[in-house]
Formats: sequence, structure tokens, C-alpha cells
Amino acid sequence: MSRVPGWLGRLGAGLTQMGRRLEQRRAEAGREGDDDTPASPSDDVPPPSEHASPELAAAADQPYAVPTRPDPAQAVPWGVRVAAEAGWRLLVLAGTVWVLMRIISAVQLVVLAFVAALLITALLQPAVAWLRRHGVPRGPATALTAILGFVVMGLIGWFVTWQVMENIDNLSDQVQDGIDELRNWLLNSPFHVTDKQINEIAKNLREAVGANTDQITSAGLEGVTVVVEALTGILLAAFSTLFLLYDGKRIWQWTLKLVPAAARPGVAGAGPRAWRTLTAYVRGTVIVALIDAIFIGLGIYFLDVPMAVPLAVFIFLFAFVPLVGAVVSGALAVVVALVTQGVFAAVMTLVVVLAVQQIEGHILQPFILGRAVRVHPLAVVLSVAAGGMVAGIGGAVVAVPLVAVTNTVVGYLRAYSREAAVRQAPKPRGATATDASPAVGPTPTEKEPPPGAAPA
Repeated sequence: MSRVPGWLGRLGAGLTQMGRRLEQRRAEAGREGDDDTPASPSDDVPPPSEHASPELAAAADQPYAVPTRPDPAQAVPWGVRVAAEAGWRLLVLAGTVWVLMRIISAVQLVVLAFVAALLITALLQPAVAWLRRHGVPRGPATALTAILGFVVMGLIGWFVTWQVMENIDNLSDQVQDGIDELRNWLLNSPFHVTDKQINEIAKNLREAVGANTDQITSAGLEGVTVVVEALTGILLAAFSTLFLLYDGKRIWQWTLKLVPAAARPGVAGAGPRAWRTLTAYVRGTVIVALIDAIFIGLGIYFLDVPMAVPLAVFIFLFAFVPLVGAVVSGALAVVVALVTQGVFAAVMTLVVVLAVQQIEGHILQPFILGRAVRVHPLAVVLSVAAGGMVAGIGGAVVAVPLVAVTNTVVGYLRAYSREAAVRQAPKPRGATATDASPAVGPTPTEKEPPPGAAPA
């Protein structure tokens, strides 16, 4: 006989039993009328029958719970949240820097003139202070220092121009002779350079110059514009220097009024330290550049390299661009020695340049500049490169002092914030005060010395 009717009978019995239990649950819910709490969804679920599976019985006994979704912020990993918080702040800073750089590029001439005025003021301000200490009024002291400073700088520029104009004809002849000697050396060298190859190189150079005549002409016209802008920048720097020498303290006090009151004490303390750093940098750079120019100039003078004095002045000026300026000025001296005096003079010039630069890097700069403007060489290289890309030679000159001043300001503000946090921290009281904080006055076993006594 088939087993299907028996299975149907057991299913019907189970359903009947589930219906009875459901009626009992409804009756019990009706008797509890004073309870306003809604029944849970599990109350409407009928109990499983005696013949139901264990899984169905366990599911019927468990209350039905709606799954809750977590907070999206809590679902994001902690590292991703930290990166996002830092990312949008970096984007804001990058946008601020971009806008600031756009403004600076729009008024680049004014910014460079003012920065040059700051550097010149840092160089001349000690002379004004010395005259003031000796009884000279502020106005005459400022005028005398500024006039002497500008006269000296003008004489240096005139001397370089005069030396170049006096020696340009002789130098061109020596350059031509040096090129001929270099050509003969290449023909007889082990590099197997032929006369045809040298002529081909010269022909290519002439064709390149002829093809770019329009560009060279336009560059000459742009040079006129550069000269006009340079004269404008010189005038702006001169006027700014006069006012900074005469009224620098009042200008600084007025600048402090633009700073928020909460940050004013820290900025007021960082300003003098930044000025001392800038002054130390300018003085040290001038002394180091002067020593480089004197010793390298003497070396190339005794090697009979023409225009030794103008080359020494160029070495002095290029020394204000750290690392890069020394390389460029030394290479210029070596090239002039090569094309005028031959390979031996060029090698000896290179030896003199390298020796002086090694003495400068390992002895002069650490001793003269000291710890006041100590900047890592990597920071120097990157800052000079960035300054040159942004503002050319002027940017390369002001990049390192800007980094040195920024380093000083950031270090002072960090130390000031730590001291402010220590001052604002609550002081321990009671028994903890004797353990956590040192005694301010003398201990009970010590006697306080009289007011006029010297410390032990």
C-alpha cells in the first residue's frame, strides 16, 4: 500500500495542532488588554508541529529581528577616514598656495624688489645702529648709510662694465686663438676627429644662428623690456630700503596689528628671531662671497687668465645663489681660461676653484654662518630649483634665506605653543603637588639668602 496517505495525514495533524496553538495565543493576547505594548512579530508565528523538522522548530522559537545597517562613517576603515580628513585639508592648502603664487606672479617685480630691499636692509642696518649709538640722529644716519651703500654697489657695477668693455677686443682675439688651438688639439687627439667633422659642426652652428635670426632679434627687443623692468625694480628696492632703514620698527608694529590677537604674542616673538636669522645669512653670505672672489681672482690672475677682476666680481655676485652660483661662476672662469690660455691653465683654474669651494663649504660657512641659518643641503638644492623655476635668478637668490627664516619661525612657534600649553595646564593640588611639581621657593631645610647676597 502507498505511503502517501500516511504522510498527508501527519501533515494535516501538524497543521491542525498549529492552528490550535495559534488560537490559544490569540486568546491569551485578548486577555492581556491592559498591556499596550504591541506584540512582536514572533507572536504571530505558529509553533511548529510535533512532526516538523528541528530547523523549523528552532526558527519558530527565535524572535524575528529586522537587520539594522551600520553608520556609513563607522563602516569606513579608520585609515581611510584619516586619509580623507588629511586629503581635503591638503587640497585647501594647495588651493591657497596656488592663489598666493598667482598673486605673486602678477606682481612679481614688486615682490622681488621688496625682498631685495629686505636683504639690503639686513646688510646696512648694523651701520645705522652703530651711527645711532654714537649720537647721530636717525634721519642723517639712515641717509648716510643708504648713500654709501648705493654708491658702493653702483661703483661695483660700473667697474665690472668698464673692465668688460676695456678687455672685450682682446678677449675676442684670445677666444679666436683659443678656438683655433682647440681645433688643432681635436685634430691631433686620440678621438680621431677629422677636419670635415669640425667644419660640419661649424656649418650647423651657422645655419642654426641664421634660422633663428628672428628669435634672436625678438630676444633683443625683450632684453630692452627687461632692462626697463630692472631699472624699475632698482628704484623700488632703493625707496623700500630707505623706509625700512628709517622706520622699520614702526612698520613691524603696524604689521603686528594685522595679526589676530590670539596669535599676536607668538608672531611678535618670532619676528625679531627671523630678522636675526636673515641678518646673519646676509652678513655671512657677503663675507663668504668676498673670500671666494678674492682667492679665486688671485688664482686666475697669477695664471694670466684675462679679465681676472671682472671674473672675480662675477664670482662674488653668483655666490649669493647657493651651490648653483658657485658652479656657474667656476665653470665660467674655467671656460675663459680654456679658450684663452689652453688646457693646462683651464685645469689649474679648475683646481683653484674646487679648492676654494671646498674650504668654503667645510670651514667658512659652518664657522661664519653657524647654527643660525643651518639648512640641509637637500633643502638648499630644492629651494634654489623651485625659486629659479618660479621667479628666475631673483627667485633663486631669495629662496634659501626664505627657507632659513621659515625654519626659524616654525621652530620658535612650535616651542612657544609647547610653553603655552605647559603654562595653561592645571597645576596639581594637595598631596599630588609635592610629588608632581617641583618647589618654587627654598625647601624647609634651606634658608633663603638675603637680598644683597650673591648666589652660591
